[in-house]
Formats: sequence, structure tokens, C-alpha cells
Amino acid sequence: MNQQTINVFAKWQVKEGKLNTVLDLLAGVAKQSRAEEGNLFYKINQSTTDANTLLLFEAYKDEAAVADHRGSVHFQTIVVGQIVPLLESREVFVTTEIGI
Repeated sequence: MNQQTINVFAKWQVKEGKLNTVLDLLAGVAKQSRAEEGNLFYKINQSTTDANTLLLFEAYKDEAAVADHRGSVHFQTIVVGQIVPLLESREVFVTTEIGI
């Protein structure tokens, strides 16, 4: 069976007044995530109609790379430990491309 690229889309709704803190923390997470062996890219987008809405678009070479990312020190300590408490909501979609 062929390995399939895993795409992760995350929608973060940042609490009012916490955007700058989240962006500062996220800059470090992005740098470390992009350096992971299995990471293909890590893109951060901001809504043009609501600055507190962030959309992350990440790609990993396979499911093992996603697991490595989620188990990493920077993900656990910064994303889970510091960023998530600053969010109103967080939705994460893990996908594979269907190619149509």
C-alpha cells in the first residue's frame, strides 16, 4: 500500500485580546514544525474578515509523521499547554487528498 500525504487543517478562534500572544507563540511552533523530518509544509493564514480567526494548513509525509508532530515537545508544551487555553474554539480536520 502506498503512503499517502496527510493534510491537517485547523481553525482556531482566538480569544479577544490574545491574538498577539498566540501569534508570538505560533511563530516558534511553525519554525520547529517546519524542521520536522516528516513535515512537508506548515502554513498559517488569517481571516480577512475576523483577525482572531486563524487557519493552519499543514502537510506530513504520512500518519507516522503526524503522530511524531503531535507528540513533539513543542506541540505538547506550546500548542496544547499555552495556545489552546487562549482559544475560544479549535477545530482540526485530518485529511487525505482524493485527487479528483
